[in-house]
Amino acid sequence: MYQLSDRLLAMEESATIAMAKKSRELKTQGKDVISLSLGEPDFNTPQFIKNAAIEALAQNYTTYTPVPGYDDLRESISKKFLRDNHLHYSKDQIVVSTGAKQSIANLVLSLINPGDEVIIPAPYWVSYLEIVKVAEGVPVIISAGIEKDFKITGADLEAAITPKTKLLMFSTPCNPTGSVYSKEELKDLARVLAKYPQIVAMSDEIYEHINFIGKHESLAQFEEIYDQVVTVNGVSKAWAMTGWRLGYIGAPKAIAQACDKIQGQFTSATSSITQRATIAAMEANPDVLKDMIAAFKSRRDLVLNGLKQIAGLKVNHPEGAFYVFADCSAYFGKKYQDWTISNSDDLCMYLLEEALVACVGGAAFGDPNCFRISYAASEDILLKAVNRIGSALAKLQ
Repeated sequence: MYQLSDRLLAMEESATIAMAKKSRELKTQGKDVISLSLGEPDFNTPQFIKNAAIEALAQNYTTYTPVPGYDDLRESISKKFLRDNHLHYSKDQIVVSTGAKQSIANLVLSLINPGDEVIIPAPYWVSYLEIVKVAEGVPVIISAGIEKDFKITGADLEAAITPKTKLLMFSTPCNPTGSVYSKEELKDLARVLAKYPQIVAMSDEIYEHINFIGKHESLAQFEEIYDQVVTVNGVSKAWAMTGWRLGYIGAPKAIAQACDKIQGQFTSATSSITQRATIAAMEANPDVLKDMIAAFKSRRDLVLNGLKQIAGLKVNHPEGAFYVFADCSAYFGKKYQDWTISNSDDLCMYLLEEALVACVGGAAFGDPNCFRISYAASEDILLKAVNRIGSALAKLQ
């Protein structure tokens, strides 16, 4: 009888994908499930990007491409970094992958040896931890609860550093919390990182354009740590291109070359058509996204206002992305019929069955006191979902 690998057995299934699967199963049974589990914009890819893909097909861009991406695509990403982030990355410092998730996996597999420590502030995106485990690294979690707006300080970071620390992984704006690091907060982290030049910092900035404070700040802007930072980004979120599968990094040249080498043995390049379409996205003025960002802000406010009316829930004020990460610990120990709520995963299963609303428990994000709501849905649907959540939670005694 065959035996599966230890690395596979140690890996957890993505909680967001698992909850989406369960909600689809209930929908096939005819139940009116509202799914707020996946981090996927409900907007269509802009027409000018789709037109670029159609033109690429017409011009027969249908063959293998260089592993790190077309030269002109990487040039356009280089210009985007300079225009939007004031970061100087040459095309040789840029590697294009099949989504930011592969970009992150490439980086971790390029840097981490068994036993190397990787600092991950919690709450974190679900895949960070599992990718580190595949590389046989040791995750070192720094908890930052709702009272700290789910953000760590330089002092928190320094307290977690040991001689084995190799990598820091975090996101801003953050998935799952929507928290956004200010320039001063990033400067505080940079001050600590500068003392430890052997540590690489991965700054996941895929939600950069979906922020409600008007300006995104990048960790790599601080000159003293520029050579320690890998900036991760992609087109899935702001450009509503989740199915196109394209992410990219800007990195020190040696790390970019390492990621290129890893990718060359796993997938080679991402889709040639997606690459041509992404050039149009990179060259576009981000102002074209203002209506989408305004819609997300309105939805955020609607969801926050609704959740604040539900006794027992605590919320912060997320400044970016399209998530609310609500603290539901006041409901732990409460019961309704055959349900007993011990943690946020229990609460999410209860909401799925009782309210027909799919959310994601916080344990997979490193904070079992909270659960994640994605507000990438219409305001009518969100209003209905929040009302259902409130009615279901009111039954718990």
